[in-house]
Amino acid sequence: MSSSTKLNSTLKTLIDSKQYEEALKHFDQQPGLHTDFSIDMAIKACTMLHDYKRGINILQKLSSNSLSNHYIQISLIRFYMECRDVDNAYRVFASITNKCNYSYTAMFKGLRSNGMPEKIIDLLEEMKIEPDNFTLTLSFRACAQVANERAMRIGQKLIHKLLNNSRNEDIVLNAATYMLIKFGDIVNAERFYKSAKNKNIITYCAIMKGYIAKKMFEQALDLFEHVNLVKNYAMYAMAFNVCAKLGNDRAMKIGNKLLDELPDNCKNNTAILTSAIHMLMKFGHTHNAERVFELIQKKDVITYGAMLKGYVDNEMFEKALDLFEHMNCDLDHAMYTMAFSACAKLGNDRAIKIGNKLLDELPDNCKSSTATLSSAVHMLMKFGDIQNAERVFKIIEKKNLITYGALMNGYNINDQSEKCFKVFEEMKHHNIVPDESTWTILIGTYSQIAMIRQCKYLVNQIPPHFLNKQQIQNALIDMWGKCGAVEPAKQIFNTVSEPDTVTYGSMINALGLNGMGSEALNVYKQMPHNLRTEITEISVLNACSHSGLLREAQAIFNEISVKTEKITGAMIDCYSRMFLFDEAEKLIDDYEKTKSPSFVMYMSLLSGARNNRDTILSEKIFNRMLSLFPDEKDNLMSGVILVSNTYSSLGEDEQAHDFRSHHQKKLGTRVKVGLSWTEVNGEVTGFSAYDRFHPSSLKIQPELSRIAKELIENGHQFNSSCITRRLNEGETVESVLMGHSEKIAIAFNFIQEPIPEFIQIRKNLRVCFDCHAATKLIAKIRQRDIIIRDANRIHHFQRNGQCSCQDHF
Repeated sequence: MSSSTKLNSTLKTLIDSKQYEEALKHFDQQPGLHTDFSIDMAIKACTMLHDYKRGINILQKLSSNSLSNHYIQISLIRFYMECRDVDNAYRVFASITNKCNYSYTAMFKGLRSNGMPEKIIDLLEEMKIEPDNFTLTLSFRACAQVANERAMRIGQKLIHKLLNNSRNEDIVLNAATYMLIKFGDIVNAERFYKSAKNKNIITYCAIMKGYIAKKMFEQALDLFEHVNLVKNYAMYAMAFNVCAKLGNDRAMKIGNKLLDELPDNCKNNTAILTSAIHMLMKFGHTHNAERVFELIQKKDVITYGAMLKGYVDNEMFEKALDLFEHMNCDLDHAMYTMAFSACAKLGNDRAIKIGNKLLDELPDNCKSSTATLSSAVHMLMKFGDIQNAERVFKIIEKKNLITYGALMNGYNINDQSEKCFKVFEEMKHHNIVPDESTWTILIGTYSQIAMIRQCKYLVNQIPPHFLNKQQIQNALIDMWGKCGAVEPAKQIFNTVSEPDTVTYGSMINALGLNGMGSEALNVYKQMPHNLRTEITEISVLNACSHSGLLREAQAIFNEISVKTEKITGAMIDCYSRMFLFDEAEKLIDDYEKTKSPSFVMYMSLLSGARNNRDTILSEKIFNRMLSLFPDEKDNLMSGVILVSNTYSSLGEDEQAHDFRSHHQKKLGTRVKVGLSWTEVNGEVTGFSAYDRFHPSSLKIQPELSRIAKELIENGHQFNSSCITRRLNEGETVESVLMGHSEKIAIAFNFIQEPIPEFIQIRKNLRVCFDCHAATKLIAKIRQRDIIIRDANRIHHFQRNGQCSCQDHF
């Protein structure tokens, strides 16, 4: 045997045994013995090692004759493709005089691995030889992947070639079947599948994969059940995924049966068991998913990801963080994204600590992930850490709709909705077109601003094709309800063909907020029982409460099987507004037999006691709140104001002042300042109580004096019970009460030229008794409709001097 032949034999043996470095070592040590065959082997070694630099050095030694060697040309195409140098692969391909199926197969495989299926179709159109089984298989896969009109046309043309060839292998038929399913041509796909003479498990996998790609999950499950062959790993994994997608009774039954009967050879397969975890988590069977997770000996990042996602999807966020902290594998950006999401959902001290630590230690390879950093923005916004959220937002290089959505949604949840306008303008500047989710967030922004004219402006910007989307319709119903425009909300509600839980809930809440309790009750009665949720039940109880519909509220409450904290709280609020304190206290006592006390329930009771001017009950309730909730100082201060107001309502001003001063010092918190916003000439303007710093103050103050004079002339008596502090020198009851922020906002509207046809105000606190009575009279005197949305509800003050709340506030 010659030395060259011996080298060739050695190189082939090493390549076949995947000893690529050793092969190259032998090749480099014997440069004088190189032949086309040994060069071909060396190029293959470089290809497998992805060693571009070394491969180029070998290529530079090639003679013109070697470059014309067909085997070397094929190896060069594979080398360039594997090293992501597609242009040079094309150059070599173009130099081949007599192209054959081997050269096309090399190009097709390379383009497929480089994610360029369109380029495969380009070559197909230029191809002048008959494709063999390999090129046909790759061609069908490319057409299936692209699946546009051009791909469908070429794919159908290839099908005719396939029909004319009786020697087709099943692998080709499988690829053709999958392509036809991707095209939606189920009839022909099934015909091809049935025509396969020797159906093997690959055949079944191909059609099952096609069904899954077209979301035909029931058909995929039917097929799986009828396969009589020994199933492979891929088929079990697909079956578990199909069951997870369906999630119905049949899927649960089949999925659990498959898992129980899983063959021993599959029980050590990480991919199959990971698919089973995903399925069980989708079923909500978290305990079984944990059992399978413990069985997996070689857990990888995908396994941990399935568990983590399952915990997040099942709202088991503490467990998600427990798992995340104990992972012993390299984490990818998807894992960090889910961890940030879990921290955002929890928002407790532990979550804040872990979330910030993760962000500080984020690996460099994750810092370029838009999805991960967008999730971090969302998390920080949920923590109320706006400054750091904005900082992370700025470092995201490739901002997308999700990124902008996270920032805008964050501003909404942190009561800084006005900042969303600037973000929206930035999106438009960068030519980022809002999608359905972005419009939904923007609608939420305008829901918080709650000004009718502003909301109309937004709706006029939404493209018409989005207005038929149910998510948008639900958001618009909510928006119109919150800004006091019930009629547009009703119109949208009546156009929704199949209202869902959110549709009904939004409409019930819109009617309830605007004092239309009876109509809210009718919508609730129309609602299918299977769509009723805690949210809709709370909304209808609140609607009844705000409209004085006690018996109706009791009937609904008694029908509810699971009485949650919020549902019970809504009923207590209803009793308290009707001054039925014994019933309200009994409900609280019954609730606390099995559950922790709720601050909101006591505040409802205390508010009712204040409205009933019952100082004994007020003090009793407040003292109980002090003992139950000693750490909720800011909230307790709201209770202090209610008790002080109760004393003031009976003319016991000294006791009101002493009570407030004593507890304010004890709690160490400040009273929340009253703020009001109004919209004039397209701009929203804000006022604080006793505001004298507005640019229009010199005009507002004389207008306030004119309004005060008109109120007195029409019989209004300023209610001193709405003042819980001592008057300062130079102050009067009238001057203090006329300094409330909503009255300043009303006066601001009346100094405009022309005066707006209706006045709209949003307030951060509940409107006081004096402002409520005064606004009813102002609406009648000045003949203007006035809408005030306060912390609890919306008041429609009409020109006849009435309010929509009928004084239930």
